[in-house]
Amino acid sequence: MIEVVAMVCFINDPSKCKDVHLNFAAESVTPQQCMMYGQMELAKWTGENPNWEIRKFKCGRTGRYAKA
Repeated sequence: MIEVVAMVCFINDPSKCKDVHLNFAAESVTPQQCMMYGQMELAKWTGENPNWEIRKFKCGRTGRYAKA
């Protein structure tokens, strides 16, 4: 399974950052598709979390990146 890992920072305190992990349910998602569709998932996450901003993101196999 592929996941999107985004580094997000609190808007009112940019030094307060954390990683957010968003999983894709489909087994057949490629890293390239993750980069494309991941942006839509991140946009939805941003709408649900307006006090945070995305600094950067990457795609990879689930569990590859440590969860904070």
